[in-house]
Amino acid sequence: MSLIVQKFGGTSVGSVERIVCVAQRVSNTAKAGNSIVVVVSAMGKTTDGLVKLAAEISKNPCRREMDMLLSTGEQVSIALVSMALQELGQPAISLTGAQVGIVTEAEHTRARILHIQTERLTKHLQEGKVVVVAGFQGISRTDALEITTLGRGGSDTSAVAIAAALKADFCEIYTDVPGILTTDPRLVPEAQLMSEITCDEMLELASLGAKVLHPRAVEIARNYGVPLVVRSSWTDDPGTWVTSPPVKERSLINLEIARPVDSVESDTDQAKVALLRVPDRPGVAARLFGEIARQDVDVDLIIQSIHEGNTNDIAFTVFTPILPKAEAVAAAIAPVLRSHKSSPNEEAEVMVQQNIAKVSIAGAGMIGRPGVAAKMFATLAAAGVNIQMISTSEIKVSCVIATQECDRAVAALKEAFDLDTPHTPHTPPLQEAATRLHTPHTPVRGVALDMNQARLAIRQVQDRPGTAGKLFGLLADNNISVDMIIQSQRCHIVNGVPMRDIAFTVARMDAEAAQKMLQAKADEYGWGEVALDQAIAKVSIVGAGMVGQPGVAAKMFEALAQHNINIQMIATSEIKISCVVAQEEGVKALQVIHAAFGLAGSEKFIVPA
Repeated sequence: MSLIVQKFGGTSVGSVERIVCVAQRVSNTAKAGNSIVVVVSAMGKTTDGLVKLAAEISKNPCRREMDMLLSTGEQVSIALVSMALQELGQPAISLTGAQVGIVTEAEHTRARILHIQTERLTKHLQEGKVVVVAGFQGISRTDALEITTLGRGGSDTSAVAIAAALKADFCEIYTDVPGILTTDPRLVPEAQLMSEITCDEMLELASLGAKVLHPRAVEIARNYGVPLVVRSSWTDDPGTWVTSPPVKERSLINLEIARPVDSVESDTDQAKVALLRVPDRPGVAARLFGEIARQDVDVDLIIQSIHEGNTNDIAFTVFTPILPKAEAVAAAIAPVLRSHKSSPNEEAEVMVQQNIAKVSIAGAGMIGRPGVAAKMFATLAAAGVNIQMISTSEIKVSCVIATQECDRAVAALKEAFDLDTPHTPHTPPLQEAATRLHTPHTPVRGVALDMNQARLAIRQVQDRPGTAGKLFGLLADNNISVDMIIQSQRCHIVNGVPMRDIAFTVARMDAEAAQKMLQAKADEYGWGEVALDQAIAKVSIVGAGMVGQPGVAAKMFEALAQHNINIQMIATSEIKISCVVAQEEGVKALQVIHAAFGLAGSEKFIVPA
């Protein structure tokens, strides 16, 4: 007998007929001897309809009243599902988030779960009842009785949090696709179903816009080791398992407000190769990294900055023993990239830097917390450590610094994030995951497209400790989350002060406010123009199997080049490569990259309406 949490989304309970089907599935699972908690969303487009009603009343409705309004949708669903189960002879009871005891922050419309009082759930389960719980909602305090909602994807979050609190055997997420696919089947109908995927890979894909699972749900599963499976509401197919690494026992108090950073990692065996002033045209990155792959040079971080004039800078890091090989490749290709029409000081050149280190903070709790990266940068600044390169992902922020500053940086970061465990010199779990789950023939697990980002570029930012901390601290103070961050390699001296450009992406809805705020601070902080581009798309590949596979980046860049798609920015982590392209080329970019890695299958998936 197992304790199972099952979550059904709005499509799955979108009509009476579908609710009856859900009840039949739940009843069958219960009759097999299992204890069941069912978490449901509002029916179909109910939430959208409620939001529209509010908009007709008020242009800026009170967030407390929005929570009161939106929480009613799930209350309808749980009552109907419970009735349907009772009609089948299965004892059941419906409970709101407040009745369950899902206690959250006092943050209306975007609360995080603090803890779950499981006594009532356990009592009803012991009585043989299926407990049907309203997803997406909670209560700020049991004495205040203030209803809160968890924000987008909240029912996923509710389900996995309940599974963690009850120590359930596993959590099933039922949706309108058969599991987790290699990309969005609405854009590529031939997308393939994965049998399993790691939590780290799923975090990246979910945060990149893959809508099957919300990142907060994956974060909880990873932090508490909850076995998670995504399955179709319409079939009995096995679906996709999301696997977690072994975890230490951790408190269920402050469940979603746990420590955001779990570890500090460092690597002093690194060197940097930069190509400055390479032409800003399709095919340049493909040519460079194609040759790097042919020479079997394994690259770690890759960044391509925003263009300056008609050129870009591309930089990458390698392990020190293979630096001579990497430098030779870059030196050999630089003359090919030169136009021979510009003055010598405008032509491509190679810059090599040794004695650098990579220091990183890692943790699933970073998701949606804009202050974490800013705190890292400010901590390094306070320790007198200058940042030379930045690379970000949802679960890691890496900075390239001088080797002699590495120990000081690690000590400062461990203190700032209250970590007393030894730091990790490398990231062996990723390599182990790659070996366990993937073969060299499948380094890429999925391709994702994010069409909801905008890019901000700040010209002439002072190249000194503290600048990044101030800049991203300002954004964090205004609750603006940053995704990709790129610092240019070219340095200009202005009035005796070294200056670089910094570009980063934010959610499009935050872009104009961020630009206005940063431009207003330009004189105070000494930076130049803040340029905004909202016509961009970010396409990314994700896979733990990329580790130690030098040809993966080259294949991605070549696929784009063959279709004349220009890469505007590049940023990487160990398991992700992201490129910014023009917005109108976003869908095409996803499709050609998905095809290039042979991820398409013979079966076409049609997503139900």
